[in-house]
Amino acid sequence: MDELPLDQVRTLLAVVDEGTFDAAAAALHVTPSAVSQRVKALEQRTGRVLLMRTKPVRPTGSGEVVVRFARQLARLERDARAELGLETGQGPARVPIAVNADSLATWFLPALTRVPQDPPVCFELHREDESHTTALLREGQVMAAVTSQPDPVAGCTVRRLGLARYRAVATPEFAARHLTGALAEDLCEAPTVVFDRRDALQDTFVRSLTRGRSGAGSVRHLVPASDGFRDAVAFGLGWGLVPEPQAEPLLRSGRLVELAPTRPMDVPLYWQQWKLDSPALSAVARAVAAAAAEALVAPGSV
Repeated sequence: MDELPLDQVRTLLAVVDEGTFDAAAAALHVTPSAVSQRVKALEQRTGRVLLMRTKPVRPTGSGEVVVRFARQLARLERDARAELGLETGQGPARVPIAVNADSLATWFLPALTRVPQDPPVCFELHREDESHTTALLREGQVMAAVTSQPDPVAGCTVRRLGLARYRAVATPEFAARHLTGALAEDLCEAPTVVFDRRDALQDTFVRSLTRGRSGAGSVRHLVPASDGFRDAVAFGLGWGLVPEPQAEPLLRSGRLVELAPTRPMDVPLYWQQWKLDSPALSAVARAVAAAAAEALVAPGSV
């Protein structure tokens, strides 16, 4: 295999983005038969099955590699045309980014205001848990991600941003009712607030207190929004780990109390992005790194 024919690569991307062969045909202004033939030819050329013929279609692991290549190719073509002063015909540069909810609610949006807007850049944010954002990078859905994963996705670079610090907190009334004995044992039984079913932060914290014997209690309130999570804890539904910037005003006012003042929970965050010489992506990376240096905790800080 000497090369991947660009028309076949772009057709595969269109099928993934549109969800069906018919929709891709309409977007490309060709027949569904032509779309099917191009995809089959690309699969024969690579010797791999690239698509799962579901509704909507989904790329296989090999297909994800080709889709990511197609998106990177489109970005490089767009940047080259812009540098040459040619009309791109696609509007402002679009930068899709995966970011976790707590970063989005605290420091990430101010970071984006630092990105120069001449030429204009449009941000397309995908909210996902920091332990799962790299999946969107791997699938080619985003160009960059804030993640807790230090190992770079294939074709990506990684940069450490800092530590997101969380505080274990509850209302004074909740603590008086549920946390009257040994904290480690009480937290194994007390109601807790979690972001969603994949949120393991509270379990990890309790296991650090019980030396791995037990996680958080079984009474769990799922609140899948960063501000809503903080409010649920502040209203006394349960205890939870709240980002320090959100917890501090409530601690100062007395609405919340800290359960383990000497044991903050620190989550390392990294910036992963495609290995592309893209002016828009580079500008976003610089802005994110600068904002993170100010907002996050440096490793080794108390």
